[in-house]
Amino acid sequence: MGSNSVADLIEASSGVHFSGFHMDSLEQGIKEMELPTTSATEDLHKQPFVIGVGGGAASGKTTVCDLIIQQLHDQRVVLVNQDSFYHTLAEEELSLVHDYNFDHPDAFDTEKLLCVMEKLRHGQAVDIPNYDFKSYKHNVFPARRVNPSDVILLEGILVFHDPRVRDLMNMKIFVDTDADVRLARRIRRDTAEKGRDIGAVLDQYSKFVKPAFDDFILPTKKYADIIIPRGGDNHVAIDLIVQHIRTKLGQHDLCKIYPNLYVIHSTFQIRGMHTLIRDSQTTKHDFIFYADRLIRLVVEHGLGHLPFTEMQVITPTGSVYTGVDFCKRLCGVSVIRSGESMENALRACCKGIKIGKILIHREGDNGQQLIYEKLPTDISERHVLLLDPILGTGNSAVQAISLLIRKGVPESNIIFLNLISAPQGVHMVCKSFPRIKIVTSEIELGLNKDFRVIPGMGEFGDRYFGTDDDDQLMVASSE
Repeated sequence: MGSNSVADLIEASSGVHFSGFHMDSLEQGIKEMELPTTSATEDLHKQPFVIGVGGGAASGKTTVCDLIIQQLHDQRVVLVNQDSFYHTLAEEELSLVHDYNFDHPDAFDTEKLLCVMEKLRHGQAVDIPNYDFKSYKHNVFPARRVNPSDVILLEGILVFHDPRVRDLMNMKIFVDTDADVRLARRIRRDTAEKGRDIGAVLDQYSKFVKPAFDDFILPTKKYADIIIPRGGDNHVAIDLIVQHIRTKLGQHDLCKIYPNLYVIHSTFQIRGMHTLIRDSQTTKHDFIFYADRLIRLVVEHGLGHLPFTEMQVITPTGSVYTGVDFCKRLCGVSVIRSGESMENALRACCKGIKIGKILIHREGDNGQQLIYEKLPTDISERHVLLLDPILGTGNSAVQAISLLIRKGVPESNIIFLNLISAPQGVHMVCKSFPRIKIVTSEIELGLNKDFRVIPGMGEFGDRYFGTDDDDQLMVASSE
């Protein structure tokens, strides 16, 4: 260790700590790996999952959308109706409204629909027109405010007609319902909701609705990824669709590149905890409380990737239960000092677990790495949970993993646990060690010019251990 003692190094590490320690060669390394820019990563990460739901009038499109929304109750989902984008009729058209074809593609303001969808896809709130089907105008009722969401359902009879609209969709669903059923539903809906008489509804159906279905709507069925017979009555199809949506929502784009990267499924609870620990105004007590909750979730998820053996036990009722036995040869290794915040959660999950420590510190301006390690002597025979709450540039992680491998730990036996990960760090670790597993709770946007994770949560160690508060107290007392 040279002239510096271990105590000196630990003391030095209590200063400003960049989790994801960077070296002088970092910028060149990032250029060589051709990592995506922060803005590009942000665009990829924030893109919502857009689902188009088409089909004939009264086929059950809205019912299908409502059932999907109900099952995705823990996600932010918005419904955009193509009906909201009908053109406002001019006076001349109003006088001949019974001869106006509302089922023709020209009846819709597709340009406005495209504008609204582009804003939603890029994380902007929008005002959607509220079309009045009695006056055939937009200005009768106030517009509906729609905020950015994880899932956008775009529903309408002709949502697949314009290729520009189709290109916005990640999934296209066509609701296929018998013509007689659609007609019966249309009669009930138009008489009850739109104040029309049955004769006018039937006349419009034979004159415009059926010909438009045959000419414009039915041909778009070929663009559908999924066709649902019987509409909202087909619960099996809707369950499968929701399962697929959840799978897609749970996959960050980096997970598609690196199969060894695992991001725990996000819920409103997890997002709420992230909101609190990222808030600069959150108190130390609350920061620790919610950080500990998130760390526990990450640790539990990481433990799920350990090998297991099947075993049978006898229950108190005398029955045989076939289950699994936990991995016995296991240890934790925390990267001082932020990683020490994850030790309690690991101990709470794994009784009596051994935990080693690694300190990575930069000495002066020459870029030399000083590494202090205190690891179990038999670590080469164990599976290792490497603990560091923030994966930034990836350099600290690479140093720590390299040390573990030099100690004889197989690369495939290492699981790296952290709360948040920058794409640059994920790239560096996964490219250097493709057989380790990374488990995290969220992927960040990237790094700023100072190599800090953004949006991030600040200096994790300082906030968790309260060293910022101690510094402020010392300054106050000296004054």
